[in-house]
Amino acid sequence: MKKILFLTAIALVLFSCKSTSATDTKLDKGAQVAMKGNWVITSVTYPGSEYIKVNAFQIADSQCFVGSTWKFVSNNNKGNMALTKSGCAPFSSPITWFVNKNAEFVLKVLDADIKAKKVREGYVLHVANQTEASFQLIDKITVGGKLTDVVYQFQRAN
Repeated sequence: MKKILFLTAIALVLFSCKSTSATDTKLDKGAQVAMKGNWVITSVTYPGSEYIKVNAFQIADSQCFVGSTWKFVSNNNKGNMALTKSGCAPFSSPITWFVNKNAEFVLKVLDADIKAKKVREGYVLHVANQTEASFQLIDKITVGGKLTDVVYQFQRAN
């Protein structure tokens, strides 16, 4: 019995120490440099979007992000984003971000008076279809017990 408890304790320690990909901070510098600059979200799509509302980043309905402007500064992982869509509450905030080696975009939306290291909540999205002129960030949500992709389409601003 003592052997079983000992082995169980060791297994718990080993598995609880396993790092998760969300905290992987090995940067994908190439992906980050490609994101440098000004961007606009041109669409937000997901199955059932005509029936289901998604509160994106705990800020607003996902459709309010269409037309939002984003600035990414790759050398210091800072930037800002602003929602300006008619019919939606305006919102603007500084952000910190990075892309890790797992093609995960890690985002923190900051309050003006709080430093990034004090913000404990953030978002992890998958980077897909990255080109010089566009890329997608894909979030996973649960709808009806099934994982569903919410796709934010970014286009480089002129």
